[in-house]
Amino acid sequence: MSRVLRVAGAQLDLIVGDIAGNTARIADAMLWAEEQFADVLLVPELAITGYPPEDLVLREGFVERNLVALESLAALAGSVVVIVGFVDRLSAEQLDDDAVPRTVANAAAVLHDGRVVSRYHKTLLPNYGVFDEARYFAEGRTPPRLHLIGGVACGISICEDIWDAEGRPTVQARAGAEVLLNINGSPFHARKSMERLDLLVARATNNHANVVYVNCVGGQDELVFDGASTVVSTNGDVLHRSPQFSEDLFVADVTVDGVPRDYSIDVVSVTAGRTIERDLRQGTVAPILDETAEIYAALATGLRDYVHKNGFSEVVIGFSGGIDSALTAAIAVDALGADAVHGVMMPTRYSSKGSIDDSVDLAERLGVRVDLIDIDDLFGEFLDSLSPLFAETVEDAAEENLQARIRGTILMAISNKFGAMVLATGNKSELAVGYTTLYGDMAGGFSVLKDVYKTTVYELAKWRNTQGEVIPVSIIAKPPSAELRPDQLDADSLPPYPILDDVLRMYIEDDMTAAEIIAAGHDAELVRRIAGMVDRNEYKRRQAAPGVRITTKAFGRDRRLPITNRFVP
Repeated sequence: MSRVLRVAGAQLDLIVGDIAGNTARIADAMLWAEEQFADVLLVPELAITGYPPEDLVLREGFVERNLVALESLAALAGSVVVIVGFVDRLSAEQLDDDAVPRTVANAAAVLHDGRVVSRYHKTLLPNYGVFDEARYFAEGRTPPRLHLIGGVACGISICEDIWDAEGRPTVQARAGAEVLLNINGSPFHARKSMERLDLLVARATNNHANVVYVNCVGGQDELVFDGASTVVSTNGDVLHRSPQFSEDLFVADVTVDGVPRDYSIDVVSVTAGRTIERDLRQGTVAPILDETAEIYAALATGLRDYVHKNGFSEVVIGFSGGIDSALTAAIAVDALGADAVHGVMMPTRYSSKGSIDDSVDLAERLGVRVDLIDIDDLFGEFLDSLSPLFAETVEDAAEENLQARIRGTILMAISNKFGAMVLATGNKSELAVGYTTLYGDMAGGFSVLKDVYKTTVYELAKWRNTQGEVIPVSIIAKPPSAELRPDQLDADSLPPYPILDDVLRMYIEDDMTAAEIIAAGHDAELVRRIAGMVDRNEYKRRQAAPGVRITTKAFGRDRRLPITNRFVP
C-alpha cells in the first residue's frame, strides 16, 4: 500500500524586521500552494520576522506584531497545511518553571482551515559561531507529537534539531513519523552544501523516513543563506533540490510505502488524504555548485542584498589596478549591474602607469563608469602642512597611509553627494595582519572580500574569467603592491601569500596555538610574527565595515577576541 504526500516548499529571500512584507510573501506562497493542490507547505525558520532577528526579539512590540501577523496568516489558511516559522511567547505555565530563562521561543506554527492547529518550539538552540540563540530563546519543551497530514504521519522540527543524530526528528521517526518536515535558516559557508546533504541522507536512511528540508535564501548583513532546499527519500535518493542562491517555489510528491506505523507519542490529526486525482509531480534536482563558484555566488548574493535591503541602488569603488579592487568590481557588476557601479582612480606619484591602464581596461571590460582624480597635489599639500611636525623624521607608514586616507575621504564625499555606497576592497589576509589603513582603504559601507583570503581572491578572479574574461590578465599576473612608496611590493612586508594564508587558517579558523602551527611544519619565527600581527590588529578589525561571511570563522560574527589582550600564543 502506497500513499503520496504532496509537499510544497517556499525558499524565500525575506528581510529581518519587515513583518508586513514577509507576511505578504508568505501569503502569496500559500495561495500558490493551494493552486498546486499541495498537502503541506513549508516556509523557512522565523520567516515572519526574518532570520536572524537578534535583539529585536527583546522588544515586546516586535514579538506582538509577529504574533498578529501569524494570526492573519492562519485566517488565510485553507486546505493546505502550512508550517511557518515565527517567534512565540511562552505561556504563563511555561514561565512558572524557574528553569526557563527566556520568555520567547523559536517556533513553528501549523496552520490549517483558518486557525493555528498547533505550535512547535525549537529544541536545540545553537550557541556557537554566528549563532546566539540561547541569548534570546527558551529551549523548546513542547511535548513530542506527530501530525497526520494527508493521511501521512509527519514530524515537525526546526533547523538545528535535525543536526543532532538523537534530536527531535529521530525521536519522531522512532515514534512512527514517515516524513520529517524541517524548516531552516541555515547560513552558508564554503563546503557546507555537501556537509548538509550528507546529514540529510543520514537522517533519512537511518530513520527510514523521508526528509523535507526547506531553507531560506539571500543575504542578511554578513550572513548569506544559500537555499538548496532538499527532499530526500527513505533510501537516500534526492527527490528534489532547489537551486542555490535564488528563490524557489517547488512541489514534490513523496511516496510513503506500507501501512501507517504504530504511534507511540501524541498524534494531531490535521487532514486526511486527498480524494481528488493528481498526476504525480517529480521534483527537480538542481546541481550543487563547485566550491569556487559557490563562494563567488555567495559574495554576489550578500552584496546585492546588503545594498538593496539598505536602500541603496549604486556603489562606488576605488580602482587601484590591483586584483582586490578588480574582483570587487566584477562581483559588484554581476550582483548589481554595470550601471550601478562607479569606479574612481586616484593616483599619486607612486602609482604606476600600468595600474592606471589596467583600471581603464577593467572598466571597459565591465562596462562601468570610471573617473580619474589625481590626488598627488592633495598629498603634497598634506605633506607641506605636516612638514613642521615631521621635520627630521624618516618617511614611513605615516606618509604612506596619508594617500590611502585621502582616497577614503574622496570616496566618502562621492558617496555623500550621490548616495552610492562605498565598497571597501581589502581581503581577509590583509585585515588579519593589519596590512590595511584605518580610515583609508578600510573606509566603506560594505567589504565584499572581508572573509576571503588572498589566495582565494586569485582563485575567484581566475574562475570569473572562465565565465567571460573581465579581469585583465595583467592584473592577475602582476606582483601585488599597495603602491604607496617607490617600488613597493606586498612581499616586502608579508610572507608569500600561500604560506601566510596557511598559517592564518590554522591560527584563526582552527584556533591552533603557535606551537601547534610550528609543529605542523611552519617556521617558528614566522609563525610567532604572524600571530603577533593578528593579535595586535584586533582594534582595526573592530572598526572595519561588515562583509560577507564565507568561512567558519569570520572576523566580527564568529571570532570575538578582546582588543586589550596580553596572552602570548
